[in-house]
Amino acid sequence: MSELTVKTNGMRHIEHTADLCIIGGGLTGLCAAIAAAREGTKVVLIQDRPVLGGNASSEIRMWVRGAHGLENRETGIISELEEENIYINPTLIPTTFDNVMWAKVKAEKNITLLLNTTCCDADRTEKDGVSHITSVTAWQMTTYTWHTVKATYFADCSGDSILAPISGAKWRVGREAASEYGEAMGKEVADKKTMGMSCLIQARETDEPVPFTAPEWAYKFETDDDFNVIKDASGNFIDASTGVSGVKVQDVKYLARPHKLGTSETNFWWLELGGEYDSIHDAEEMRDELLKIAYGIWDHVKNYGDHNAENWTLEWVGCIPGKRESRRYIGAHVLTENDVEAGGKFDDIVAFGGWPMDDHNPAGFRSYMTGAPASKLYPAPSPYGIPYRVLYGHEVDNLFFAGRNISATHAAMSSTRVMATCALIGQAMGTAASICVNEGVTPHGVYETKMKTLQDKLRDAGCYLPGTVREIPELTKQAKINLPESELALLQNGIERPDENMNVNYATLNIGDALEFDFGEEKELSELRLYFDPDFSRKSISPNKKMRVFAQKLMTGKDFVPVKVANTLVKSFRVLADGKEIFAETENHNALRKIALGVKAKKLTVIFDETRGIDKVHLFSADVK
Repeated sequence: MSELTVKTNGMRHIEHTADLCIIGGGLTGLCAAIAAAREGTKVVLIQDRPVLGGNASSEIRMWVRGAHGLENRETGIISELEEENIYINPTLIPTTFDNVMWAKVKAEKNITLLLNTTCCDADRTEKDGVSHITSVTAWQMTTYTWHTVKATYFADCSGDSILAPISGAKWRVGREAASEYGEAMGKEVADKKTMGMSCLIQARETDEPVPFTAPEWAYKFETDDDFNVIKDASGNFIDASTGVSGVKVQDVKYLARPHKLGTSETNFWWLELGGEYDSIHDAEEMRDELLKIAYGIWDHVKNYGDHNAENWTLEWVGCIPGKRESRRYIGAHVLTENDVEAGGKFDDIVAFGGWPMDDHNPAGFRSYMTGAPASKLYPAPSPYGIPYRVLYGHEVDNLFFAGRNISATHAAMSSTRVMATCALIGQAMGTAASICVNEGVTPHGVYETKMKTLQDKLRDAGCYLPGTVREIPELTKQAKINLPESELALLQNGIERPDENMNVNYATLNIGDALEFDFGEEKELSELRLYFDPDFSRKSISPNKKMRVFAQKLMTGKDFVPVKVANTLVKSFRVLADGKEIFAETENHNALRKIALGVKAKKLTVIFDETRGIDKVHLFSADVK
């Protein structure tokens, strides 16, 4: 509900009432909003940029990354977004991906979206030392309008944790001392240093030579030695992959800052600064420095040395730094390096990670001056579990937080911060918030009494929770299904992905086959849930290595091939109730499909008419409830 009033200074002022107010429209907040809205929750989503997606948007263009291992690929809403992008945006135009994300949010009638709107303040009450947020106030620059959002629950997905200093919640910045949590990655003394931020560049290969003249204010890097290799105190070259000092530069196996151009080469992530500064308040100054470095590096690639860059043209330079780290909340549990290394075996698991603990040097681009690599990788198991308790604290009874600002140490956050992992965390948080709304409990109350409900809802929405299996609905188990026993066992094992050895967990049917549920008597049927094979190998989606990880590009070489819908997906299928067709789909491009039924029938039949390219139907799950 929204109500327009006029403030005394003449500016418009709109008041909104919602169940849940989410600050931040990156992949975390976007997935949280969609998840909550689909459960009937009234959501106001506040985003301070003109587009959604945060670091994945066209404004920043960082690659979406998550857990290593094909069988560990993230599913749920993040997969749905990618499937939509592949379907309508095969050449992977970044601004079109913006609109894919915008359309997904606008399709949800329970979401009020406020773009170009910055959260400025919050009102709260306090009782017995516990805070309760009653409203937030935000400024929309495009309409010169103040917005006040009154809500029952609030969620901070802003990355910078804007609500932390104004809500009474506990938070911190920087790296912990090793003694605090017994972390090998911890420092001798805690500090305020963080990972930095990056302004990326985007280039395209053409058919003709393209000259480049650097602006006079750009930094100059005439040789690779000026920025790309690291040296010890005596000036000897260091191999960044081994730490061995005294090697000849031509023998260095891994250069600290790779800059080979190509569709599946680097995205220049190492154009990074800010970790030694205040990553929030010094962001503008860091942006200016990063632009000088970015244009200087492109000048180096084009005009110095042999980089095979003659036909490459600079198409885009990011002017908004993509951040890796700033404020982090301190919640009911603090995820640590030790938790990650132990595999995150939590009873309250709601998401998973699997990116290495990727600890970027606070000096960023300038770290070569100190004899240190730009980033150091510490292995992490893939997958490892992330618990629900990192999404809320005890100081504010109606506040969630999700994304790179969850309750985690610097070491653990260096893994959980990647966007596909954050998207899973956001979906878990939005689903938990919907339970709070529907059940009238606090975030902590979900942990105390509703964890099974939350985990069941996440698995039903296609989310993988390592170490658990999805429960098959009772109505489905009662039905007689026309499959051989071996195929039925695969269909109902509750696992919707290959195992770690890439052994299939799907039932195989012929094109044109009918899958029949015979209930023996007339039953009320509310929903059919189908989970097709999304091609975890990614081979049918793209021949380009980087696009197989996530359908998103940065550099565009002549070898770039448009992505296409996975050939393992079913394209067209029909649903019949007692022989009468009640649903037909001819352009399916999603792995998870939920079809509302609302009928009484003795038999329900699904006929698979066509796939996207293979000669068999791969079906992980088929349920009726």
